Amino acid sequence: MTVSANGKICYLEIPTGNIQRSVDFYTKIFGWKTRTRGDGAIAFDDGVEVSGSWVTGRPTSSGPGLLIYIMVDSVTKTIESIKANGGRIVQPLGVDAPEKTARFADPDGNVLGLYEEP
Repeated sequence: MTVSANGKICYLEIPTGNIQRSVDFYTKIFGWKTRTRGDGAIAFDDGVEVSGSWVTGRPTSSGPGLLIYIMVDSVTKTIESIKANGGRIVQPLGVDAPEKTARFADPDGNVLGLYEEP
C-alpha cells in the first residue's frame, strides 16, 4: 500500500555517467526493480514506496551534504556486496554507534548512507 501524504519523500534522481552500470549496481545491492518510462528513461522502484531514475549530465553528489539513507537488513552484508560490485565504503559501520549505519560511494561517486533497524 502506497502512502500519499503531504511532505513525504517520493522520488529521487541519481546522477550517473553510465545508466546501465548504475542499474546493475543498485539492482544487485538493493534489489530495486527497474522499468522503462513512457519517455524512454529507465526508472527504479525500491519495492516499498520510493521511485526515481538515473540522470546524466549532472554532477555526482560526492560529499555528504543532503544525505539519503537506504534501509537494509544487514549493514555488514550490504557493505560486502557494495565492495564486490564496484562501490566503496566512505564511512565504516560503527561511527554512529549505537546506530547501525555506514556510508558508501556508488561507482559514480554518489555518497549515500545505509541504515539497519535495531
